[in-house]
Order: sequence, then C-alpha cells, then structure tokens
Amino acid sequence: MSEQPATPTPRRGLPRPGQPAATEPSAAAPAAAAAREAAPPTARRGLPRPGGSSPAATPPTPVASAPAPAPAARRAAPRPHTPVAPTPAVPARPARPLGAMFVTLVLVAIAGALVVTSGVFLVRILLTLPVMQDFLAAFPGEYELPATAEPGFPVWVQWQHFLNMFLIVLIIRSGWQVRTEKRPAVFWTPRWSKNGSGKISLALWLHVTVDALWIVNGIVFIVLLFVTGHWMRIVPTSWEVFPNALSAALQYVSLDWPTHNSWVNYNSLQQLMYFLTVFVAAPLAFVTGVRMSIFWPKNATRLNRLYPVEWARAVHFPTMLYFVLFIIVHVTLVFATGALRNLNHIYGGVDTATITGLLLFLGSLVLVVLAVVAARPLLLAPIAGTMGRVSNR
Repeated sequence: MSEQPATPTPRRGLPRPGQPAATEPSAAAPAAAAAREAAPPTARRGLPRPGGSSPAATPPTPVASAPAPAPAARRAAPRPHTPVAPTPAVPARPARPLGAMFVTLVLVAIAGALVVTSGVFLVRILLTLPVMQDFLAAFPGEYELPATAEPGFPVWVQWQHFLNMFLIVLIIRSGWQVRTEKRPAVFWTPRWSKNGSGKISLALWLHVTVDALWIVNGIVFIVLLFVTGHWMRIVPTSWEVFPNALSAALQYVSLDWPTHNSWVNYNSLQQLMYFLTVFVAAPLAFVTGVRMSIFWPKNATRLNRLYPVEWARAVHFPTMLYFVLFIIVHVTLVFATGALRNLNHIYGGVDTATITGLLLFLGSLVLVVLAVVAARPLLLAPIAGTMGRVSNR
C-alpha cells in the first residue's frame, strides 16, 4: 500500500517570489472583503516584491507617525556648519605693568633730583671763588633803567595781561587737541567756499579764531607799549643786560635768588625772557600758524617753495612747548618770590602785600577754567555757524 503525499498547508505571510498570493478559504472571507473595501486605503509598508508581486492582502498594522514639524521649527533648524579656516592670531603686545611704569617714573624723578642737587652744590662752590665774587659785585643781576622809565603797571597792562593769559590757555588747549585728535566729530567750512574747500575741524576753527584774537591783543599791547614808554621795562637798553642775566641765572641755580623789585625794574634775566616771548616767540607762532592755516594761498608755487609748510610745522609745535614752559616758570617765580605783592602788582596795580591781588587772580583763574570746560562742540557749533557752515562730515 503506497503512501500518498501530504497536502501542503498554505503559509500565511508574504508569497514567495514568482508565485501568486495564496488565500485561505474561510467562511468569514466575504465579510472581511467587504470590510477591506469600506476601509480607506492605507499606505503599503516596504518596497514591492520582485517580479511585480504585491504583498499579502492582510492589512498592515497602522503605525503612529510623528507630527510634521511646524514651519517655525523648520526655519529655526540649524544650518549645516561650514568649517572656516582659522585666522592666525596676531600676538598681542604685552601690556607694560603699572608697577613697572611707577618704578620708572620714580627712578627718573630721583635722577632729576640728583642732577639738580649736584648742580646747586657745584654753582654754590663756584660762587665762593674770588673771581666769581667780583663778577657778582660788578653785575648784581640788573642794571638801571633810563630816568624816563616810570615804575608800576598801568591799567592797560593789567587788562592785557589777563587777556593774554585767557587766550594763550585756549590756544594751547585747542592746539593740542588738533594735534592729537584722529577723527574729528564736527567740521567747519568757510562761507566763501563753493566746493567744500577749506573745510577744517571745529577744534582747528577754535584754534584759528582764538589765535586771531590773541594777535589783535598782542598788536594793541605793542602799540601801547611804545606809545606810553613802558617798552623800557622789557626791551634791553644796555649791553650790560647779558652779564647781568648770567649773574641772575647763577643766583637762581644756587637758590640764593636775586632781589626782586618788579614794581620798579625786572632783573636782566626776566627782561630777556619777556623780550624773547613778546618779540620773538609770539611772532614766530604767528607766522608759522598762518603758513599752516586755510588763509595761506595754496597755489603760490614760488612762495610755497621759499617757505615750505614742513618748516612751519617743525617750528610751530616747539614754540607752543616754549610757551608752556614759560608759563610754568613764570607762575612758579611769581608765587615763590612774594605771591601777594607780585599779584597786587599785575592785578591790583598797587605795591602792597594785601589779599586783593590774590582774589582777583583766583577769579580770573575761574574764568579760564570755565572757558576751557565750555570749549565743546555743543557750545562752539552755534558760534562757528555764524562764520561758516558746521557739519558732521
């Protein structure tokens, strides 16, 4: 009796390649078919089988999908980073420690003190020699003025002195600002400029304007100086001024200062310094300043070749430094040789040692400080606008 092969049981799942899907007859088949037809079509999972066969008719289990990202979230998604070649770092210059700067300043101060002290001792020893004693006796530090020279300080000298101090401080302040500022915030253009030529910074406008007032004040001073005969106080009238100036300088260095009686006569060193300031330094500052100003003719080729601007620049700044040094020494000597009396001479017009001159000096000093503080674009621009056009570029 031969065995018969067992009937193969149909396998559930996906059909084999190249074979149609097998269906298992069931009583519930018509109902399941109707349910599948009524259900909405679902996306098939996976790729189609080779040979064009389709997956089994069994419906796939629905899988919950993540909600699509909102548009804002998609926009906020980071972009892929593109690597950039790093820029080679420039080694920074190491900052000088504050302690090292302080030590340097202290060492410089000590060295200066040693030099000054050594100079004082050497000059004092020198003045003890018989030949130097004879020199001091022959030239005590001053010579007699002509008999027509009047003592004292007239009212016009007092006012000229205050105006000169007021203007020279503003000139030095604005000149230093012009030299140090890199990007001016406000500019001034003259009214006669048609194409914007001649435009300068507001600081330079202040410098030029105050310079003009200072020159006018100086011209008035020189005219009155010679009209009234007061010129003999600051213009040497004898060749003895030079040995007497040397004698006064030696006495200053030795700290055994010469007698001061400026109400009647300056010593010879003072006279030479005042003459140098009024008749040399001031005109030199004027002619070099005009050469660098907008008023100088730019197209004068021959004149510019004879008087180059480089020469004017090389002289103008040292001249300003001279004025700064002169003011420091002048004020120091005023206070060190009898402040009340000296201030009464030039502010009160009297030869007394009262407090009046000191109070007037302090009041003038307050005016100078207020002028320096007020020299800002907020207040200067309206004034400059009356003389030209003010702009930010």
